[in-house]
Amino acid sequence: MTALQNTILEMIAKGETLADTALRLCLEVERLVPGVICSVVTVDTLGRIHTLAAPGLPHAFCAAIEGISIGPEVGTCGTAAYHGQEITTADIANDPRWTDFRHFILPLGLRACWSHPIFDAQRHAIATFAFYYREMRGPSQLERDIVAQCVDLCSIALDRQRRVIEYERRANTDALTGLANRGAFNAALHRLDGADPGSWALFLLDVDNLKFVNDTFGHRAGDLLLQQISDRLTIAAYPDRAYRIGGDEFAIVIESEAALRDLERTAQFYIDEISVTANCAGHVVSPGATIGLAEYSLADTTAEQVRQNADFALYHAKETARGGFVRYWPGIGSRMTQRLTAIRDVNAALRENRIEAHYQPVVDIHSGQVIGLEALCRMRIGDRVVPAASFHEATIDSQIASALTQRMMASVARDIAEWIAGGIAVPQVSINVSSADFHGASIYGVLSETFEREGVPLGHVSLEVTESVFMDDAGVVRRSVEALRAKGLKVALDDFGTGYASLTHLMSVPVDYIKIDKSFIDRIVSHAPSQIIVEGIIDIATKLGIQVVAEGIETAGQARKLMALGCTLGQGFLYSRAVPGDAAGVLMTAKSGKKHVSLTAGRLQ
Repeated sequence: MTALQNTILEMIAKGETLADTALRLCLEVERLVPGVICSVVTVDTLGRIHTLAAPGLPHAFCAAIEGISIGPEVGTCGTAAYHGQEITTADIANDPRWTDFRHFILPLGLRACWSHPIFDAQRHAIATFAFYYREMRGPSQLERDIVAQCVDLCSIALDRQRRVIEYERRANTDALTGLANRGAFNAALHRLDGADPGSWALFLLDVDNLKFVNDTFGHRAGDLLLQQISDRLTIAAYPDRAYRIGGDEFAIVIESEAALRDLERTAQFYIDEISVTANCAGHVVSPGATIGLAEYSLADTTAEQVRQNADFALYHAKETARGGFVRYWPGIGSRMTQRLTAIRDVNAALRENRIEAHYQPVVDIHSGQVIGLEALCRMRIGDRVVPAASFHEATIDSQIASALTQRMMASVARDIAEWIAGGIAVPQVSINVSSADFHGASIYGVLSETFEREGVPLGHVSLEVTESVFMDDAGVVRRSVEALRAKGLKVALDDFGTGYASLTHLMSVPVDYIKIDKSFIDRIVSHAPSQIIVEGIIDIATKLGIQVVAEGIETAGQARKLMALGCTLGQGFLYSRAVPGDAAGVLMTAKSGKKHVSLTAGRLQ
């Protein structure tokens, strides 16, 4: 028995499968006790029997008892597991516990059975170890001694198996939601490699407002929201499986025919199910989700390609169809690749300190006096300096956008400090901010800390927010703008006239300046509608106490027309391109007095 014990313990230690270990145990025991047939059956959490090892019993018998529930009259093994004690059946032919099963076993020449339960740490019967005899009898003392050791060995092997299963379960399960996690998702994709085209599809889903819930109601409410969304997805996706693969990102692998038949309808169904109002720690939340979907087709060579396609579709959906879904199409990939390249380039420029602030003056149109500066982001690539428009796609990434704003704030604060130290009368300098800047750390806190570090009063700076930012997230931005103005900061509404219902913003989001978009100024000399619109904007803004700046003035004719319409402030190539900080200092010195710009000139470069 020592050799048997060592063999089985070695198999357990090496991580051999439970089935192989139990099979080897049965074979070795049958060699030690000639004439007996050995079996090991397990009992699952629902009390059902499953044959683990029975090399001497025919497959038909094992199949016949597979999944049968244990009970007081379920053969010898089922009864032993049910009562949690060893059971001896010395005469199978006449034992009532074998009434439903003896016709399977007697034709095999087996007449008796002895079964011993195997317990877990809580004394629950989780398996049985049994001997079948060809004669009517019970166990001998030698057999009892052997089985006592076999039961211990089985208990060790089963406990190890339980630990392995639990480890794998934890490794593949999201602790918060109970859904399968990213590891399980990756394994599922690996399994699907090489499947038939059209046999599966992938949905990637982002929860739209998790950050808002966390910031407003706390992370407990956010966790409850994720749990409720997970429950809804589990039910809505069945029999397909949902996975949580990130903080607010889920995946659903679609394999069922009903869901595959109409993927877009399926996507809308998921969105509708998620969008039902939820109660999260006493707070009423209206969840939302955005989905990107992709189908495995002949054009896709790997499951990973499908995942990437769904990711592209989700990324596009978050820009163009938030709260809805986008289905992947081939052209979307190149667009996303361009964006990812831009993000990579800007990240590198931030790391290598190649992001710079250049300045374009805002002038009094009549006198040419510099009354302000707009700080514009530039990226240096070798000897070239490229404008923000060339890497604007990168700013769709909120982290990139926030990092650029903070870098610009730091650059502007340093430049203003140098100008003041040089005796230059510094006008107000405006810094452009994005939607992302209103959702992270306090924008006022970042701004004040940055300027305080350089010893520059905040009175030297103002902020510019594009009209589209107001439109996309009016509630958050409006509250932030009001808070900033209450602290004494000036705020300008940039690109005015490019959004819908622009004039209504002047009522709902009070600002200090509006900057009329260049598209109106380009046509103001010869295009009557543009003249009428600009004149109306100037008139309304003036009556509301809001100053107006015309952007993109390039010709003297445009400047004259704007003065005739009542606009006094402007910026554009007619006065100066955006220049580095040292050149801006020279410009301010040169145009700080009552110097006039000739309106008969063409352009000033």
